[in-house]
Parts: sequence; C-alpha cells; structure tokens
Amino acid sequence: MYSQVSTAAWSLALVAQLVGADNPGQIGSYNGLAVTPAMGWDNWNAFGCDVSEDLLLGTAQKIVDVGLRDLGYNYVILDDCYSDGRYPNGTIKPNFQKFPNGFKHVSDRLHALGLKYGMYSSAGYLTCGRYTASLGREMTDAQTFADWGVDFLKYDNCYNGGQSGTAQISYTRYKAMSDALNATGRPILYNMCSWGDDGPWNWAQTMANSWRMSGDVYDSFSRPDERCPCTGDEPGYLCALPGFHCSILNIMNKMAKIVSKTQTGAQNDMDALEVGNGGMTDDEYLTHMSMWTLEASQLVMGTDIRSLDPSAYSILANPAVLALNQDPAVSAGARRWIHQVADKDENDAGNIQLWARTMNNTDAVIALVNAGNTLRDMNATLADIFFDQGGVISPQARQGWDIYDLWANRMDNETASSILNGTAPAIISVDDMLNQTTRWNVSMMSYAEGLNANASALFGKMIGSVDALGTVTAKNVSRHGVALYRLRANGKGMSKLDARDEL
Repeated sequence: MYSQVSTAAWSLALVAQLVGADNPGQIGSYNGLAVTPAMGWDNWNAFGCDVSEDLLLGTAQKIVDVGLRDLGYNYVILDDCYSDGRYPNGTIKPNFQKFPNGFKHVSDRLHALGLKYGMYSSAGYLTCGRYTASLGREMTDAQTFADWGVDFLKYDNCYNGGQSGTAQISYTRYKAMSDALNATGRPILYNMCSWGDDGPWNWAQTMANSWRMSGDVYDSFSRPDERCPCTGDEPGYLCALPGFHCSILNIMNKMAKIVSKTQTGAQNDMDALEVGNGGMTDDEYLTHMSMWTLEASQLVMGTDIRSLDPSAYSILANPAVLALNQDPAVSAGARRWIHQVADKDENDAGNIQLWARTMNNTDAVIALVNAGNTLRDMNATLADIFFDQGGVISPQARQGWDIYDLWANRMDNETASSILNGTAPAIISVDDMLNQTTRWNVSMMSYAEGLNANASALFGKMIGSVDALGTVTAKNVSRHGVALYRLRANGKGMSKLDARDEL
C-alpha cells in the first residue's frame, strides 16, 4: 500500500501537469505518462486466453535478448483470462494454475529485466472473456494493481450494463478508474480500450493516456468483415457497433477523421500490431507498421516474440520508423487525398492515398499508400503535402527538400537472424551506435536526442531531392504497399521574383 505522503505528492504532480506549472502552455498529459506513444507487447492477438506466467516471462526475456527493449518496447501487457474470481475481501484472485507465483512475482521479474508490467480489466461487470471485471470495484482493483506493481492498464468495454450511448455516460464510467488509479499514488498508464464508443477522442484527454478509436484489428489488410460493420464513412464517424475483425484499411479510414485529436500524452490507439502473425504479405505489414507509426498510435506488438522470424523483426525494429512514432511533436499524419483507382485492369479496384505529418524539427513525413491491386508509380506535390500551411503559397512548398526513404535501410534477413539467434555484435558505445544504419538503443541515446544529432539510423537513406513547387515521385509502389519518406529542407528556396512569377 502506498503512503499518504506519496499519494499527495502524486496528486500535486497531476495538478502541475494539468495547469502546466513546469511549462506554461505546454501540458504533457494528465498524469505525466505517455508523453510519446507507449511501446510494448500484449499477448491477445497471438494467444488469446492461453496465458501463463511462463509465456509472459519467456516473452519478456526474449524482448530483452533480441534488443526490442532497447528500441523502446518496454511494456509487457497481460491481457484477459488471468483470474479465478475474487477473494472473500473482494480483491482479484489470480488463477494459480496459470500464474503459480502470483502477479507480484511476475511484476518483480519484469522490473528486474528493465521492463514494465501491464494488465487488463474491463469497465464492465465481466471482461470480454467473461472473467471478473472492475465496474463498481474501481478503487479496490486499482489498489490491487498498484500493490502488484502494475505500470499500465488496458481497460476494456465489454459487459458494461448498457452504460454507454452518450459521451457523458462513457466519460463517467471510464473516469472512475482513472480517479482510482491516480489515488493509488503509483504512476499507471491508462489505456482505454473503448473501441471508439461515444467518441472518446473528444473527451478522454484529461483522464486517459490513450483510447481505442475502433473495433479490434485483425490480420488482414483490406478484407471487409460484417463483424466490423462501421467503415469510417459514417457522418462524423459515430459507430453504434464498433465490432471486431477490422482490417488495416478500415482502421486507417476511421483514423483519417480524427487525427487532430492526437496530442502529447494522449493518443488515439489503433490497436495492437499484427506484424509477424502471418495473415498479410510483407508489403502489407510494411504499410501497417508505417501507418501506425505515422499516426502516433501506441506500438504494442501482438505476435509470438519467441518465434519471431527475421522479416517481421526487421519491420518491428526499424529505428527510422520508430523515431517517427516517438517524435517529440506528438501528432498524427493527416490524409491529404484519397482517389479510387481502376486503371485499365478492371481487377485493380482500390484506392491510393497521401498522408502527411510535420515533425518536431520541421521535417515532413509522407506516406504514399497504394491500396490498389497493381504495382504503380505515385506522385505527391509539395502543395498537397503542405496543404495545411497554405498549399501552393506556403513557404514550405516554395523551397526544395531532400527526400529520405525510411525503409531503404531496412535490416537484411541475415543481420536480423544474427540478432535473433544471439550472434550479432553488441552496440558498445554511443559512437558505435551513431555509425549504425539499422540499429538503435534508447538507453544510450533517446530518439529525440538522436534526431537532434542527425543520427543516420533515424533518417533512412537519401534517395533524391524535390525542387520548390515540385512533385515527389515514388516508383513502383507495390500492391498494398507504401512509400514512407522524410523530407528535409535543403535551403534551395525560390527567390522573391520567382515566387511573384509563380503567383
């Protein structure tokens, strides 16, 4: 149990965050956590209810051994199906067949590895797996989680007794756990798994660190599924039944409507990553990873890390892409345009899309997504990329930019295999790391520090330049693939005379 002194100090810290006492005008988050999106691993996508102490601790050790912890994946999150009812005093009883040493033991082991411990419950009378949940028991369960050493709570929306339908009803139900977590005095990142129910992007920022904005993702790029009935085309994207089996494109389409709601300390959560689970092509996984990072979603791996293959590892471990996700200017890329494609091939149904985001150092990152079914070249004008800054008349569109491909230095399978089997040479110093193009260690230098130092591994490979008012071209973008580019101003702007002539 935490002391009243520590609880009071934590409460004062919360107030300081909310009023911006340390940095007026720049509020981090309601509790100081998730200043950039959380990164970690959750068992649900790969294992569902098949959970155990051995699974969590074995996965945690592998996360450390293969350098994923050093890349920032530091939360190990136990999802549903872990309990065996409650003790007579009302506290959660672990399933001791699955967790013979209890959850404090798991927490201590994870912390000893330099990792953080995440757990799950639901703002309902039962969890989604029909185990005991926390609605009406928030204070008891929050304190139990704190006593176990929990650092992250994924809080679901099943069996909520009909307590939804308006923003105020959902806000009140979810805020009860937020208040209970804060009262423990332990910093616990609060991830609302509310499926976008009642539009949490409009009200959750002052009491949660992230909120699910859609029904559950599944391992498909674009396959429609009746169990995910909302497409994002609904007016204002209001969804009466968020459902599950939502494809990558489905979630992207929904996210396009609410990107402005993402901020430091409070982000839209697009659900766990499916990379490595085998249902998509390599190109589709690249697009999935690219868009989750561009949109500043938390990055929670959802595959079996113990048997991770080199290709999946090289996607999850690309420092240039992770640095995009962890950029200090936490914002989400905006979709500039989407066009349907059919071409001459009637089988090429689908669309192409341009997304763009401005970074903390004034770089821009763009994603050209080919959601059609054939290979194609894709183009994006600087006026479209910098539409929010004034389009064709914006200063950004009237200067030249160097183009860096964030996937060009993707780790080859041989290098990835050597890391996975433990034969790769260690990174021994910051200087050694700054000479790398495919590896990073945040314990030596954060992504923000590395970006300030122009570290090669965080910027990808320069592949060309675009002149003022020019067009960025991506050649041969694969079916369901992406070109993910960082643009860096090169100082070759238009003269005043040129600018006047263009107008």
